[in-house]
Amino acid sequence: MVEKKDERTVTIDGQEYKLDNLSEKAKKQLVNLRITDEEIQRLNHQLAIAQTARSAYANALKEEIEGLKATAH
Repeated sequence: MVEKKDERTVTIDGQEYKLDNLSEKAKKQLVNLRITDEEIQRLNHQLAIAQTARSAYANALKEEIEGLKATAH
């Protein structure tokens, strides 16, 4: 027998819950968690961009310093 799964669920700490069975406060906390997860993901992307830029600036600085050493000799 195949069960029809029309109800949406959420899994928390390995336990599955039907969204319709959660309190309004619990549903609001789920929304807060989703928003927070999205913000963490956005910030991680920004961090990756900043780290890439920093690496490029450090490489440009090294090249500039090496160029100064070459012209000094």
